[in-house]
Amino acid sequence: MINYTYLYLISPLHTGGTTQEGNLLGIARESHTNLPYIPSSTIRGRLRATVVDQSTRFKLFGTELKDSQQLEQGDIWIGDGSILWLPVPSLSHSIIWISCPMLLHRWLRLQGNISNLPAEYSCNFTTGNAVYLKDAIFQADKLTQWQDWKTFVPQTPETSVINRVLVLPDQHCATLIQMSLWRQVKVKLDEHKSVDGGFRYEEAIPPDTLMYFSWGTTSQANGTARQSNADFQNLLAENSIVQIGGQESLGRGFVQQWLNKG
Repeated sequence: MINYTYLYLISPLHTGGTTQEGNLLGIARESHTNLPYIPSSTIRGRLRATVVDQSTRFKLFGTELKDSQQLEQGDIWIGDGSILWLPVPSLSHSIIWISCPMLLHRWLRLQGNISNLPAEYSCNFTTGNAVYLKDAIFQADKLTQWQDWKTFVPQTPETSVINRVLVLPDQHCATLIQMSLWRQVKVKLDEHKSVDGGFRYEEAIPPDTLMYFSWGTTSQANGTARQSNADFQNLLAENSIVQIGGQESLGRGFVQQWLNKG
């Protein structure tokens, strides 16, 4: 079973994408799903920067050109950050967290258990006549009650707010995630506080999104794997809140992280 760590977004998170379309500054997206994600290099760089002791930093994450003339691999590998549950505004239920079979299957695969996936349109709340989301309406007769939903939401103090969940088909979920991203309008001002150029929209993953990333020890660790594993777990425990991506001065990108205990 692969180790993984949860990330609960405290504020909007922006990790730069590879392209910019018009005046929209997009975020990093998976090439095969187009869903937002956090590149593993971004997570690794952030965690590496928190290690004060140089020998521990080199041991876990390896060396860089600025550190040594010879590049060496570290004992820890880190995977990409993936969405598990994303909040969507609802006119009928305030906020509903959505996911889909593909995202849940991806998460379950890390645990070595891909059975008992919930059916599409499963939910854990009373529906009344219909569920009104920000950009979609689902009739009550299309939804089914989901009894074991807590199995798919980590039961921790950090996630206690996630109490209304809905599993959508992959294509509908991807569309709603796209529609629910934060888009901040930014302008450049000159020395006279006048607009210098046009407007720019910057995307971000919304706060209260639950994500996770996988990690483990590399093959080169061999006899030191257990100690490196323990050192990395201590690093995660000592940095329960970290800032990922840009705009730290604006309070963007802060996440609460904790190690999976399952």
